[in-house]
Amino acid sequence: MFEITRHEGRARLRGAVLLTVGFLFIAGLYVALFPSIEQSGVDFTQYLDSLPEGFRAAFDVGRINTIEGFLAVELYQFIWTLLFGVYVAYSAGGLVAEDVETGRIALVLATPVSRTRYLLEKFAALLVPVVVANAIVPVGVVAGVALVGESISTVDVVGVHLLSVPYLLACGAIGLLISVWADRASIAQRGGIVAVFLLFLVETVASAADYDWLGVLSPTRYYSPADVLVDGTYDVAGALFLLAGTVLLLVASAAYFERRDIP
Repeated sequence: MFEITRHEGRARLRGAVLLTVGFLFIAGLYVALFPSIEQSGVDFTQYLDSLPEGFRAAFDVGRINTIEGFLAVELYQFIWTLLFGVYVAYSAGGLVAEDVETGRIALVLATPVSRTRYLLEKFAALLVPVVVANAIVPVGVVAGVALVGESISTVDVVGVHLLSVPYLLACGAIGLLISVWADRASIAQRGGIVAVFLLFLVETVASAADYDWLGVLSPTRYYSPADVLVDGTYDVAGALFLLAGTVLLLVASAAYFERRDIP
């Protein structure tokens, strides 16, 4: 059991470690930068008041004057939510399409492995970068904040990472759905990037333009790092919705893949 997951997981481990190191480096830069910004005497209130109200609401920039708000906007809203989400969707885009393109899928399905099992085990391998990054980066963030003489709630930092797991899985499920449809890995991977970015953009524009209903299907709607870090508010219902959406996308992917003709 889980032979495919173990094989794929080992193949992704090195990339997961490199990705995590990159996140730690970026987080360290932001943490080290905050004290100098705080001591510079910049009037954040005046600056933020000059921004459009929709922009401030969409990106929670009104909270940037604290270490929690600064990290929520600069690190988690953009790097974690957008870039990590895009990375997971990109990785998921190649899960099936790459095997179809290279012909490996025929060899795998010639063994006593159902298409659904193959699909789910491939998807499970995405947990490697998700788990590795979410296990190590919060430790680096808390330690870095302490080193620069600031304080931040360890519980909230851990919470923002735990709640990101359903969000990232939803991004992966979007990429997987595209992967079972495409015959070329490059198309599926680019499709995953575009889909997650557009959904992020739709939610941003919807919030800024008072059309909240437009962003109801965007995973970004249900994961707000600023709410966790600044307000200590945990959107458990949003996380459950993301998990339910992930399951539905997996079911749809499996149903289509079971009926699909493999070239």
